[in-house]
Amino acid sequence: MHLNIKELPNGIRIVHQEVTYTRLVHCGFILNIGSRDEDKEQEGLAHFWEHMAFKGTHKRKTFHIINRLESLGGELNAYTTKEKVCFYASVLRDHYPKAAELLYDITFNSTFPEKQIEKERQVILEEMAMYRDSPDDSIQDDLDALVFEHHALGRNILGTEETVGRFQQEDFFDFISTRLDTSQLVFSVVGNISFEKALKIIEGPLREIPNKRTLYVRSGFHDYQPKFKTVQRDVTQSLCAIGRPAYSLHDPNRFKLYLLNNILGGPSMNSRLNLSLRENYGYVYSIESSYQPFSDTGFFGIYFGTEEKTLKKSQAIVQREMEKLRSKKLGSNQLHSAKEQAIGQMAMAEENYAALMLVYGKSLIDHNKIDSLDRIFEQIRATTSEQLLEIAQDIFHPDQLSYLIYTPN
Repeated sequence: MHLNIKELPNGIRIVHQEVTYTRLVHCGFILNIGSRDEDKEQEGLAHFWEHMAFKGTHKRKTFHIINRLESLGGELNAYTTKEKVCFYASVLRDHYPKAAELLYDITFNSTFPEKQIEKERQVILEEMAMYRDSPDDSIQDDLDALVFEHHALGRNILGTEETVGRFQQEDFFDFISTRLDTSQLVFSVVGNISFEKALKIIEGPLREIPNKRTLYVRSGFHDYQPKFKTVQRDVTQSLCAIGRPAYSLHDPNRFKLYLLNNILGGPSMNSRLNLSLRENYGYVYSIESSYQPFSDTGFFGIYFGTEEKTLKKSQAIVQREMEKLRSKKLGSNQLHSAKEQAIGQMAMAEENYAALMLVYGKSLIDHNKIDSLDRIFEQIRATTSEQLLEIAQDIFHPDQLSYLIYTPN
């Protein structure tokens, strides 16, 4: 499948891939703006903006935005991360013009009506309360705060009750005007539509957007210090989160760490942590490790819940599995199997065209290019056991890990 990329005079890029054996088209705007780009008093503003994009434009009210694609069987959605805001849709191919036009409207023409701000403020406060009531979710954010202490990467994407409670219309306009950079904005299309037809609908409106560059520069993260913190919560299990900074999006070791993380605690049932803690001992229902690269740093984390009486034993097993990877190289058969597993997972993920559309947009922003899956496979297959041992000795070093424990009241 051929990938098309076009850059407009204002710096906005359009990436497209035609997939003829589907009835759908997936499209969306990916903006290189996230929660880490907020000032302290703006905490939660990017996420609030994502909500408000559905609450009114110069020519549409909330109902017309929500009903525009849903009434056609399509889906309209958005999300906010620490470094991105995305507005996207999936529709039958005949409805692509409506989807593209609507996405353009909510991304660039939102009016942030004051009455809707007050309504959505309550919705977000309820979302925050619901999140606090889910310790499995909140421990991950609290670990971010522990690892990235005093830095924007450690702040909760939802914001705080104080900041969310005071946002007004001008705050949204000010944030967008100081953070939006047209060279850091991509419109991505994947589905059963030609490049010519995809461009015909969206290129004209996008060309009308003024060329804009921002002077804003993200504040880098430095001076990490490992920490250990125990918090009493209204939980029935003890929850444990272990983490530290890791490699950035631009680090050549990122695919190697992806592979190593997959071996340790990836999504498959044969991960070392799942086999040891769940299958061998029955101490946990689920355990996972994760690696998330950012533009200038990254994050590695492990999460699990267990009975209070088995917490220390579970921690010891996790530490033992990391130490095994730090002290002994993988055998050739183990390494080959791990590579094939990771490659297979990536290949299956490529079949999710909505996710692929978003990946293309993010990759173009982060790397100014889109590596083919074959190229990524080559990098994974070229990884040696010696390289994985070296990365394990670095990332899994016990003196560099932070611990956050929730214990029952």
